[in-house]
Amino acid sequence: MANGKQRAMILFAHGARDPQWAMPFRRLQEIVQGRAPDMAVSLAFLELMSPRLPEAVSALAAEGAQEVTIVPVFLGQGGHVLRDLPALIDEVKNAHPHMRFKIVDAVGEAADVLNAMASYCLDAVR
Repeated sequence: MANGKQRAMILFAHGARDPQWAMPFRRLQEIVQGRAPDMAVSLAFLELMSPRLPEAVSALAAEGAQEVTIVPVFLGQGGHVLRDLPALIDEVKNAHPHMRFKIVDAVGEAADVLNAMASYCLDAVR
């Protein structure tokens, strides 16, 4: 959690019934936290897993976070990112008007991510 850190990041994933599904996202959280020790890095889910986004934001707020960047760890800007996430953002903004939120595009839209995935796919046939 925030541990007194004013800046925070929430990696926002879909969620699943199988707890093992979240393992790559937990590894991603550990990697990002290791690269940004001055920032709190949390993981939140849209559904089926905890914490959900409002719970994660509340926990960060309670620990002093002022600025939160939300990174959807989805491959594309589908309905969850385009419809569900804005509604959740409105909810957390209303609940925490003192906090600033930045929402970025889905991680799968980034050229570096697509290039890394392409390299992985090509390496699979070598």
